[in-house]
Amino acid sequence: MRISLFLYELLIIATFFLGGIVGFYIRRYIAESKIQSAEKEAKKIKEEAIRQAEVRAKEMLSKAREDAVRIRSDAERELKRRRQEIQKIETRLFQREEMLERKLEAVERRERSVSQKEEELKKIKEALRDQYERHKRELLRVAQLTEEEAKKELFRKLEEELKIDISKKIRLYEEELKERQKEKAQEILATAIQRTAVDFVGESTITVVPLPNDDIKGRIIGREGRNIRTFESLTETELIIDDTPEAVVISSYDPIRREVAKLTLEKLILDGRIHPSRIEELYEKAKNEMEEIILEEGNKAILEAGIGDLPRELKKLLGKLKFRTSYGQNVLKHSLEVAFLAGTMAAELGMDVKVAKRAGLLHDIGKALDKEMEGPHAIIGGEILRKFGEIEKVIHAVQAHHNEIQPETPLDFIIQAADAISASRPGVRNETIEQYIKRIQELEKIASSFPGVEKAYALQAGREVRVFVKPDTIDDMLLPKLAYDIAKKIENEVMYPGQIKVLVVRENKAVGYAK
Repeated sequence: MRISLFLYELLIIATFFLGGIVGFYIRRYIAESKIQSAEKEAKKIKEEAIRQAEVRAKEMLSKAREDAVRIRSDAERELKRRRQEIQKIETRLFQREEMLERKLEAVERRERSVSQKEEELKKIKEALRDQYERHKRELLRVAQLTEEEAKKELFRKLEEELKIDISKKIRLYEEELKERQKEKAQEILATAIQRTAVDFVGESTITVVPLPNDDIKGRIIGREGRNIRTFESLTETELIIDDTPEAVVISSYDPIRREVAKLTLEKLILDGRIHPSRIEELYEKAKNEMEEIILEEGNKAILEAGIGDLPRELKKLLGKLKFRTSYGQNVLKHSLEVAFLAGTMAAELGMDVKVAKRAGLLHDIGKALDKEMEGPHAIIGGEILRKFGEIEKVIHAVQAHHNEIQPETPLDFIIQAADAISASRPGVRNETIEQYIKRIQELEKIASSFPGVEKAYALQAGREVRVFVKPDTIDDMLLPKLAYDIAKKIENEVMYPGQIKVLVVRENKAVGYAK
């Protein structure tokens, strides 16, 4: 039993010992496996690192090559650009050198020419001196004068000759000055017209008032027409009620009355109570409102023109021009355009722009009262401005813009020119067909009245007269004189805006036949 137990224990110990040995070798095998695996992993990592390093090196080498190519290309372009600049500079230097050589040649030629002229002048002076001595001796011999008397006689003759030469020179300079003045005037006028652009709309003598519906037309007429009679009697206009849907027409040649009538009718339609007493009440309100509108229009015009302040009465008169027309042209818009044109021309001539604009805006102020006062509107306007303390040169320009008084100052002529430009602009003013035909006939009649004229035609709406003369009667040398005479006669006998061109034509014809 004890032996069996001992063997059992011995077996256990041997088992444990054997298990330790086996475990040792197993652990050793596992460790060696791990070491081999780690070595393989390390080797793989190393190979991957080497491969990536080679790829990175190749990429860096490729990039370095690209950078080298780019840098070389940039350097070549820069070198090419600098070569081109150097070539341009060399070309310019060569051109300047050639130019300098030409200038030097020109200077040398000029010096030679000056030297030749100096020699010629010396010869001329010597010849004149010799001639003077001969004249003096001849005068002394012929006239038997003393030397002092001969000098006086010679100086007298020289003075007469010089007067003739001076008068010729003065006439030549006057012609050149007139030509320069004409060119400068044309330049100033062109500049003023280009810088001033005002839209004009033809004014009408009727005003259309829209209605909310056609039923209100009967209420406007009233029982037995009493409402419409009261309205027309108060407003001094004509109210036209016809088949036009939802509208009535107010007719009057007075724009202010027409505007007051429109305001009254609009108030009546809005109020809805239409009867004679209400018409009278709203008519008085419309008149008061019209006074405010007129004053506001005057203020607007003053601000737009930029001329400073004016007395209240002048503002009201200026505002009335908003409702005044001349040949279909609104007078206030015309006055504003004249102010702008005058200001531009004054600026070009170095004059006071503000004073020129002031005179231009106020030049037709008399038209606000020309129906209430006797006399030309230019004179009326000047008297009104003098009454309210306006400066004298503005008053003179206003009264002279239609030659009612003689224009004297540059401002007078500027206002005349600006007024003519604004009034004669194509399409601004209306003209009846009867007036147009009459003007055309007058132009043709005047041109045909001169001897030697064969035919005359008015062209371009009366802005040109073309005159055909008989070639066997009128010579080419007489054509300018005939054109001048026709133009002067037209100026004296015909009223027209702007200017009229007179063109005289002389034509010779010869016919031959070959048989």
